[in-house]
Amino acid sequence: MELRAVLLCVGLSAFTGLAGCGNSVSSPSLVVNVSPKRSAIAAGAQAQQFTATVTGDTTNSGVDWSVDGVPGGNPTAGYITKDGQYSSSSATPGVHTVTAASVVDPSGRASATVAVTDLKGVFTYHNNLSRDGTNTQEYALSASTVTSGSFGKLFSCPVDGSVYTQPLWVPGVSIGGVLHNVIYVATQHDTLFAFDADANPCIALWHANLLDTVHGGASGEVPVVWSDVGTCTGEVYPEIGVTGTPVIDPNSNTIYVVSASEIPGAQSGHCPLPPGSYFHRLHALDLMTGAEKLGAPVTIAASVVGTGDGSSGGFVSFTSQLEHQRSGLALSGDGIVYVAFASHEDATPFHGWLLGYRSSNVQQQVSSFNTTPNGIGGADGGIWSSGGAPAISGDDVYVATGNGIFDQASGLPLENDYGDSVLRLSPTPGVTTANGENLNLVDYFTPNDQSCLAVDDLDLGSGAPVLLPDQTTAGLPSHLLVQIGKTGVVYLVDRDNMGGSQANDCFALDTRIAQSFSATLGGFWGTPAFWQNSLYLAGAGDFMKQFVFHSSTGLFNTKASSQSSQSYAFPDVSPSVSSREAVNGIVWAIDASQFGFGNPNAAGLNCYLSPLPPACTGPAILHSYNANNLAQEYWNSSQAANNIDQAGPGVKFSVPTVANGKVYVGTATEIDVYGLLPN
Repeated sequence: MELRAVLLCVGLSAFTGLAGCGNSVSSPSLVVNVSPKRSAIAAGAQAQQFTATVTGDTTNSGVDWSVDGVPGGNPTAGYITKDGQYSSSSATPGVHTVTAASVVDPSGRASATVAVTDLKGVFTYHNNLSRDGTNTQEYALSASTVTSGSFGKLFSCPVDGSVYTQPLWVPGVSIGGVLHNVIYVATQHDTLFAFDADANPCIALWHANLLDTVHGGASGEVPVVWSDVGTCTGEVYPEIGVTGTPVIDPNSNTIYVVSASEIPGAQSGHCPLPPGSYFHRLHALDLMTGAEKLGAPVTIAASVVGTGDGSSGGFVSFTSQLEHQRSGLALSGDGIVYVAFASHEDATPFHGWLLGYRSSNVQQQVSSFNTTPNGIGGADGGIWSSGGAPAISGDDVYVATGNGIFDQASGLPLENDYGDSVLRLSPTPGVTTANGENLNLVDYFTPNDQSCLAVDDLDLGSGAPVLLPDQTTAGLPSHLLVQIGKTGVVYLVDRDNMGGSQANDCFALDTRIAQSFSATLGGFWGTPAFWQNSLYLAGAGDFMKQFVFHSSTGLFNTKASSQSSQSYAFPDVSPSVSSREAVNGIVWAIDASQFGFGNPNAAGLNCYLSPLPPACTGPAILHSYNANNLAQEYWNSSQAANNIDQAGPGVKFSVPTVANGKVYVGTATEIDVYGLLPN
């Protein structure tokens, strides 16, 4: 019997890999746990540390690790060390399973998931040059993970002013010799922050004061005082600094951003338009340090031939006090940074401007376009966009203008003024046009009711264009765009034949374009999202709606296929969509209806007061919906007990940035970071 026991001991040792029978423990009380249970990392830029705890193992023999069932992992699954550190430099994008098995009893095991994304970054407004708002390389977020038990607020990063810009995300940035995923955030206090995108609590990696002398500022210079520009309606309150979302060039590790500032005069704070010195500057900052580079900064200035200012000199000049840089910046493939302007609260005389700067040396202004160079008085034609950015396809740039003179209709002198129009502009070096230099108007679309739009303050350009994916159905337009303005009408335009204009008739149908239909009665201020042949938008006072596009007909269903139960008050929503290519689609939307000064949604309150009554301001609320059925809401930031998921105060133009299993939300006081709860 004694020999049989020894032989049995040896056999077990060989089978289990244990040192001997004295270490063998098999107990129903043995329990293995792995933390975190769920995580997300960027391929090649991050490692994830897993920790295993084993209870019931009196020998403390630890665990063996595997990835996707492979001990220690492999190139496609990723590798994990004996200490539980997972790395993904060559791992296949997607969700991988990390398992810890007890050494003494391999049946005691526990698993966790790690989502590996190959997303290169969110470098620009609404994610790409078509402005469709999609991240189709999001593997961590799905119906099963975006729930009250597994998703919520992780941390916040304090800022020094309101964040009207969309946060931009870049993985694997080397700062101080350490790799970080970084969120870049610009504020109305003229500060640009670089935050670690994942560190909890928040870590500020650097910040740049865009008004100090190192960044081109002068003594006494401050962000624009809200009551020194416009008509004192408080479009942006209480200060105006950076409103347009910056743009990043990952090839040169540069972020471009426009600051607005002033040296206040003696009458500062007394509307309308007190004297003072006003500036817009284009900055080019190093992603690692915040230092200026590439000739930056440059003070923005421009002039074109025209009579629109009513001056006798024959030129229309850019006037910083009257212009507002609301639109996101755009970077074209040929290395031009485009900066668009509208006005502060319609204070005239102003014009729409699109200016191009050489990305490799921003001192070189390479192009200019004025939308209304010859309109007298209220020429207007601002490129408003409600935070949206010019769309780009190839070298062509698409912008939409707002209220302003339009003189291309029959019966009016042709003076190249394009209010309430969608414009297709193409860089043409060495060519001077009636509207500027080196930007040629290739084509345009103006609704038949343009004159009524202008009279009734129904800007076509309150929203920004979105370019649809190229179509392949024979006989139908290949290149389409969507434009939505204050009337809530969806205009579907053939980019190769935009239709121009015809005699202004407020009751005529727009037969020159592919399609038009009313999508929301509340009007629209922002940029819709487009994913898998569905258009997503929420007008003011309306629900989030899904309109299906049919490639076989080249048209939208004019009736929404689904809508949310939640309605959105002014200023409505510019949604984002995350997905794993064509599946796991989630629509993300921020309810910023309690945005503060001028808020029309606070029942019974006058929010046009300074100081601002506290009841006029409320938290931004992040919502998530099933992209295939908006009636199914997965989660929102107001549903957790004790307000643990509550965001900071809402602001207009806010767009959620979704990257690497997290959602970043800009507010008046902080950046709120939502994501997978670790356990």
